[in-house]
Amino acid sequence: MENGKTKIETKNLDFYYGTTHALKNINMVCPEKKVTAIIGPSGCGKTTFIRTLNRMSDVVPGAKLSGDIFLDGESIISPQVDVVDLRRRVGMVFQKPNPFSKSIFNNIAYGLRINGLKDRQQIAEIVEQSLRHAALWDEVKDRLDENAFTLSGGQQQRLCIARALAVEPEVILFDEPCSAIDPIATAKIENLIHKLKEDYTVVIVTHNMQQAARVSDLTAFMMLGELIEFDTTTKIFTNPSNKLTEDYITGKFG
Repeated sequence: MENGKTKIETKNLDFYYGTTHALKNINMVCPEKKVTAIIGPSGCGKTTFIRTLNRMSDVVPGAKLSGDIFLDGESIISPQVDVVDLRRRVGMVFQKPNPFSKSIFNNIAYGLRINGLKDRQQIAEIVEQSLRHAALWDEVKDRLDENAFTLSGGQQQRLCIARALAVEPEVILFDEPCSAIDPIATAKIENLIHKLKEDYTVVIVTHNMQQAARVSDLTAFMMLGELIEFDTTTKIFTNPSNKLTEDYITGKFG
């Protein structure tokens, strides 16, 4: 399998919602500056899995995690870990665009100010740079004082990506980022993901297998909380080792 420097690794990861065993002994490596796609039928644990990677899963009442998760070789589940800093390093973009009810500018500046940045010039430079990285600057540079809700759904999703980029993450988690937007906006997000992997490690949950094939270097197939197969995207889609993977890819169930 294609290898690079390991950015994220899970070892014997189990996760429970109360008595529901949502993730079962997941062992996976996400290499640095690659796109790893997580595919599988609804309810298979895809979203639960990526939410453990920045401990968003902590907020669920009755949640319990065992095993370990490593970022750059260091465990992120120990009580000493600064969860706020972890979520800065491992940013997340959700299924539905969720901009703040603020101006386009302040959607991005907000996180910078929370992190203690006060210099207005520096904030303005980072806002511009983040919007450029999210391929949105040219569309909004004359509208920065407008409320973010005046943007289209696809633009709002790219604004949320810019907001995640502003605080200089190392990893970006995408939870079905295109499921609520149209095909043209989807193509823009996919092009953006290709560019982002030059600087960031990307993990994307998608229900769209064509999207996984287009954007990812590695693909994990999950079912009923288990990791069934994990390999290069090319191998998963052309010559999977597991019959379940083949059946899912060819549409026999899903």
